[in-house]
Amino acid sequence: MKKTRIWFMIAVMLFAVIVLFVLLVWNGNILLNGFASRGYEVLGVDVSHYQGDIDWELLSQQDIRFAFIKATEGSTFVDDRFEYNFSEAQKTDLKVGAYHFFSFDSSAEAQASNFISTVKPFDGMLPPVVDFEFYGELESNPPDKATTRSSLQALLDILENYYGVEPIIYATETSYELYLANGFGDYDIWIRNVITSPHLSDGREWTFWQYTNRGKLKGYSGEERFIDINVFNGNLEAFEAYSVYRYKES
Repeated sequence: MKKTRIWFMIAVMLFAVIVLFVLLVWNGNILLNGFASRGYEVLGVDVSHYQGDIDWELLSQQDIRFAFIKATEGSTFVDDRFEYNFSEAQKTDLKVGAYHFFSFDSSAEAQASNFISTVKPFDGMLPPVVDFEFYGELESNPPDKATTRSSLQALLDILENYYGVEPIIYATETSYELYLANGFGDYDIWIRNVITSPHLSDGREWTFWQYTNRGKLKGYSGEERFIDINVFNGNLEAFEAYSVYRYKES
């Protein structure tokens, strides 16, 4: 009977520890990739209207060097905080870029037009990003591979032709495996894995890694209390060379 009681107490304590750990992770007090991300010198954020009003000067002073800002989605949606975020972020020392959320339901031409009409390039801008991930029920019912790859390639081609630089592709490991693996080799990959270090199934190197969606920084006050934090796969010197974008207005 005594042994049963001891084992019961141990089980209760273990359960309490697990619950506490889950709560600390959920609240951003513990980052699952916190240790793995420490080896990278260059950190940055990605934001959207969910972060609300952003004090870019304050945000930029917190050991980050770049920011990707949501601009558009699909063929018509424009993030209502983009214009402010894009202009104010450029007043800081951060390297700044913009991203487009890919739609499986809109034409490449319409999506490119939406992004191009919204994002005006400038010298020093980071390459445009196509955020290629599932939404709704698409992960359990993925769209046709050949059609999707063709649409994505068309979008990338239009953006590259306009901005004069190869876009970056943001992907989850699932969307990468289904559509990008062993292809799209000319494009830098920004991979998402908020649990462990990222692994691309074809052995390819990634350029950016979104290692947490539970970051906490000062300087924003939106409905989302967390902020995505990313690292660049290289040192500061490599990042400075990478991010030099020379736009010449015609």
